[in-house]
Amino acid sequence: MQKNKILEMRAITKSFPGVKALDEVDLYVDEGEIHFIVGENGAGKSTLMKVLSGIYPHGNYSGDIVFDGKIQHFHGIKDSVSAGIVIINQELALFPDLSVYENIFVGHEKTKSDYFMDWAQTKKLATEYLKMVGLKKVDMYDPVGSYGVGVQQLVEIAKALSQNVKLLILDEPTAALNENDSANLLKLIVELKKKGITSIMISHKLKEVEAIADSLTVLRDGKVICRMDKTDINEQEIIKHMVGREITDIFPKRPKFEGEELVFETVHYNAFDTNKNRYVVSNSNIKVKKGEVVGIAGLMGAGRTELALSIFGNSRNYKKSGSTVVFGKVVNLSTPTRAIREGIAYVSEDRKRDGLILGEDIGQNITISDLKKISRAGFLNFPKQSLQAEKYVKDLNIKTPSIFQKTKNLSGGNQQKVQVAKWLFSEPRILILDEPTRGIDVGAKYEIYTIINQLVANGMSIIMISSELPEIMGMCDRVYVIAEGVQTAEFNIEDATPEKILAKATL
Repeated sequence: MQKNKILEMRAITKSFPGVKALDEVDLYVDEGEIHFIVGENGAGKSTLMKVLSGIYPHGNYSGDIVFDGKIQHFHGIKDSVSAGIVIINQELALFPDLSVYENIFVGHEKTKSDYFMDWAQTKKLATEYLKMVGLKKVDMYDPVGSYGVGVQQLVEIAKALSQNVKLLILDEPTAALNENDSANLLKLIVELKKKGITSIMISHKLKEVEAIADSLTVLRDGKVICRMDKTDINEQEIIKHMVGREITDIFPKRPKFEGEELVFETVHYNAFDTNKNRYVVSNSNIKVKKGEVVGIAGLMGAGRTELALSIFGNSRNYKKSGSTVVFGKVVNLSTPTRAIREGIAYVSEDRKRDGLILGEDIGQNITISDLKKISRAGFLNFPKQSLQAEKYVKDLNIKTPSIFQKTKNLSGGNQQKVQVAKWLFSEPRILILDEPTRGIDVGAKYEIYTIINQLVANGMSIIMISSELPEIMGMCDRVYVIAEGVQTAEFNIEDATPEKILAKATL
């Protein structure tokens, strides 16, 4: 049966200063299919979608966009939305203090005249769209910011449906979601397909690509490597085309851990959130040995990040009780400065918001954790700063033209390496990694895992928080499970299974 092409992108080329992000890219998508775009960080996936959606307007690139049979010249998002293309970016474009129903119609309000809102029609339609995306139980009068990322993603899709979308673009839609929310979102995309809506998805999660893709395009270094149809799609083939080589084992091997020296311990440790009026950490008793990778597993909102933040300087001002023991000494980790002094560092789960100063260059980001090391008499020694930054760029294989590149211009995987380098510069003995591979591709993940193995081989101890159970199983020596702030289980990794961990995470 002949399929109709809803989209063709012909010879799209887009350059930034010093780099060609897209090089003669050809892409086509059939009407009513789910098409994935995959590739390593920096391959050009998001750039291509920004060209398609008008974020990079006509005239800023070369090549043609043909949508619905017509050559399109989009000069902004309004133009692409008018044509029926809606993009949902990784950073959701919602107003947290506005209600759910107001967010659905922001920018295309229902009005009775030029001056008056038609609130009755707005609420009626909002109810219908929320029902379509499976949010029947969500109170549309609540501020959208009071809900988790999973609900907010679905509100974004409801907003797209309210704009008569024909082609829905989703950039890493499940990157920040737990397994249940991810499954619900993928199910919805399949339901929208049945309604005739075409979807383009960017994802690093190859299992979900295998699960629902009708076709996919692989990009590498700004070029199309191949297009694959459903019958040809499998994880190993995708990886080979993405990275230009086969990665036979996603988790690099290291010797079985047999250390005994205890370096970190929480003893009957609690953290009480006065804003939420509840304990976010209850009776935590975790132990970490020298050279060990200890996993912290649990559902999103279980208290994993809260545990990490309370240990690393308590930036959210929780009321803490119990003890924290570092190298046999009870310590007061009341500020990040004290935690750093005791040899603890924390790589945030949100590198863009909490981990990096995106507008500053790589060198400044890497050295900011210990400015005294590169200062004399209160003045920065810039040559010394450059030497240190260059060292970490080389050691961690950060792909950049120079250390003076703005951090915001790096791919997600390289931004994550800069964040890791920043804390390695402070010479920690205990490193807390919170979702260390979120939003990065399989090749960059492998590099992060290799760095982790090198660090523990050199005697560092690592606490790793992850929502990806294969990552916990593949990288950790032991794992603690947390549910609703309570530590529910401890497993040696040989005794753990995803089923056992999930059972303890959902108590």
